[in-house]
Amino acid sequence: MKDIAIYGAGGFGCEIVCLLRQINKIKHQWNIIGFFDDGIQVEDNRYGRILGNLDILNKWEKPLSVILAIATPSSLENLALKITNPLIEFPNIIAPNVNIFDEEAFTIGQGNLISFGCRLSYGVNIGNFNMINGAVSVGHNVNMGSFNVIQPSVRILGNCYVGNSNFFGVHSIVLQGVNIGNNTRLGVLSVAMRNTKDNSLYFGNPAKKMKL
Repeated sequence: MKDIAIYGAGGFGCEIVCLLRQINKIKHQWNIIGFFDDGIQVEDNRYGRILGNLDILNKWEKPLSVILAIATPSSLENLALKITNPLIEFPNIIAPNVNIFDEEAFTIGQGNLISFGCRLSYGVNIGNFNMINGAVSVGHNVNMGSFNVIQPSVRILGNCYVGNSNFFGVHSIVLQGVNIGNNTRLGVLSVAMRNTKDNSLYFGNPAKKMKL
């Protein structure tokens, strides 16, 4: 078994501990040693001990797997870049009931989380450090970059491109063939019917670019 810690001791981090426990029920893979967090004092909670902050992690003297429980794309990317300890690795954590249609036509980088009840069609390519929450559906021939945060029950249909550092609100939908660039936010229940512009917020059905 490999030692693993979660960076982020909030609700999202506790959910990841639950996911890891479910994985261990099928095959003992992970020794969950606790959390790292920059905003919470060292203490115990129901799901583990808080071991310290970023400085402690970067001085950790043993090999350690870390999964980032960060739900904001910019914060997720900044944290990943600040972890410089060469003993740290970033595994992909995939829930036992995730349905990958064709594993031979599926590629994935490092540090990704794919939570319970997701389905990924064939020809899906995923980059690094994407947080894919529960019951997300990804259609065929979707290419996804890195540092995307996808909230529960999002639908990304086939032949779509998703860039980097995007945020998809709960129950939002990206229709067939639509491209989502970089630093785009798609609001709750919104439906992207056309390609989006970078660094923008979209909301509604059909999704419209909002003034910031």
